[in-house]
Amino acid sequence: MKLKKTIPYYEPRKNLSEQVEKSSSRRKMSKFNFLIKKIKNHILETISFNCPVNSWRIKFNRWRGVHIGENVFIGLHCTLDHAYPEYIYIEDDVALAGDVHIIAHSNPYLHFKNVLPSYVERVSIGKGCWIGIGAIILPGVTIGNYSIITASSVVNKNIPDKVAARGNPARIISRIIL
Repeated sequence: MKLKKTIPYYEPRKNLSEQVEKSSSRRKMSKFNFLIKKIKNHILETISFNCPVNSWRIKFNRWRGVHIGENVFIGLHCTLDHAYPEYIYIEDDVALAGDVHIIAHSNPYLHFKNVLPSYVERVSIGKGCWIGIGAIILPGVTIGNYSIITASSVVNKNIPDKVAARGNPARIISRIIL
């Protein structure tokens, strides 16, 4: 299980070489391995984003490092964190409608150092959840088993089991009795 960790604030670099140097040292890997991982991740994410076959979307995201259970549906145009897919955990029987964004990190510019934290944190979607079209799940959120997040909701805090939540920020609107 991935735990929350602080990451350096974003600082624009003058060139690609400098950016690769900083990013690979932060990830504690060689520049070559970092570039291969980034290119592989980008290709798999791009294919998955537009792939018309759900089983392939699942496979491509697993290859990126996303932890995905059985009997999961991932809709078209879902974004599962660009930089830290390995921090996303999706349990069995989950359905993500299209255009869902699951973000596992926050990496603001350095000038926001005293305003916003820069970190990566696990995101967990519990068994049997349904996430509506256009929903956004932010870093550190756990959505409880058999819960519903309605369309276009922004989830910035944990959601318990068997509830429906909606809005920005998402608030519980009802309990679910199964």
